[in-house]
Amino acid sequence: MTETITPTISDRICKHMNEDHGEAIVLYAQFYGKISSIESAKMLSIDNEGMYLTIKNREETPLRIEFDHKLADAKDAHNTLVEMLKEAQKNQ
Repeated sequence: MTETITPTISDRICKHMNEDHGEAIVLYAQFYGKISSIESAKMLSIDNEGMYLTIKNREETPLRIEFDHKLADAKDAHNTLVEMLKEAQKNQ
């Protein structure tokens, strides 16, 4: 059964990622968003199908990254983000 990633869950995940894993967000943008030059990146929101980031170069640009499957719940979001990071690191 799929549990919706609610705004509360999204806020919690984004807060954690932005505070503790900023380098991972930059890697997501570089690898999955195919953006080479990034000063910084922030995770704005996450839902069952993808995540919205904002990329800062000279200006801020929004970026949507779709997941390869529909997330089942918050635990699946965590596992998916970890796997996506491993894939991005491997292909740096």
